[in-house]
Amino acid sequence: MKREWVFGGAVLGVVLATVLAAVLLPGALADRSEPQPDGEVRMEEISISAAEVGGERLTLATDVRLEHTEGISENVTVELRAVGLDSALVETSETIDVGTVDETSEVSAAGRLRVERGGSYRIEAIVYRNGVRTTTGSKTVRGTEALTPGYPDSPVEFHRFARHDFPAIDYEITDSGDDSATLDVETYVTNGGEAPTDDLTLVLKARQVDSGIVASEQEIDVASIGSSQTARPGSELTVPSGYNYYLDAILFEDGVVLDTARSGASLDPTERVQANETERDVELEVGDFDSDDQPDRDERESADEDGEGDADASDGAGPGFGIAVVILAVVGLGLRARGHTGGKQ
Repeated sequence: MKREWVFGGAVLGVVLATVLAAVLLPGALADRSEPQPDGEVRMEEISISAAEVGGERLTLATDVRLEHTEGISENVTVELRAVGLDSALVETSETIDVGTVDETSEVSAAGRLRVERGGSYRIEAIVYRNGVRTTTGSKTVRGTEALTPGYPDSPVEFHRFARHDFPAIDYEITDSGDDSATLDVETYVTNGGEAPTDDLTLVLKARQVDSGIVASEQEIDVASIGSSQTARPGSELTVPSGYNYYLDAILFEDGVVLDTARSGASLDPTERVQANETERDVELEVGDFDSDDQPDRDERESADEDGEGDADASDGAGPGFGIAVVILAVVGLGLRARGHTGGKQ
């Protein structure tokens, strides 16, 4: 009986010792199998695309494809560098943390490099495992100056009339005086996209043709334009009378220029003829185009009956031929009288 108790106590002691060893010394019962070998990392390809194109700089989206085989690879990183082909200087760089790869698979390491538009670059990819370089690859990028900024690709623009060459800007003279005229300017803006517009701003400017001076300017918020819809935003511009103007329209979205348009507004009653560099009166009066202050037909007819039109025609200010006709008549009479005298002889 004593021998059984002694044997049982020995077994219990071994069990307790094993439990205590597992708690106090976790590594004592650890798997003593062979450690996994380091995996092999190879570079398959580098793909590059233009993600964001600005006026001066662009972003290159780079995707480095790695093939991992066998074992395990810890602390895998990829360093991306953009090296100028002309200067051989590193323009910018980025490090991508891939982490631990423990299976046979293809791994993607995506990064972004911001460079100047117009340059040529060699994009280098260097793969590290635990800080040790394992493989490298590169790809050349040229002709970035041909990449246009992203904002011209916007589906929102001033309308282009297909069948007739109508301007995208119309104007109406709503008020005029000796010193100033008010123009009601209207534009045509079309949203060719699939989503409504947002954060659109329209800037209208009246620029004097000869000097380029901006005589008037207005900035207005454009209401949302639905898909495949055309809106007609506009505003009033007050300018000095007696000059010709360019009407410039600039369309912004969230502070970026989307499109521009230009039309002309002729308020100068003098037209320059380029053929002989002379000037002729085209009898344009700004008041004739007032939408609210035009004289009635009865008033104009009564003025004609009073003889005001004849007075204007006889004073030589208009484009008539009164003086020339008189001179020709005198010359004709003289020639006729001479002819009669010759006949009598």
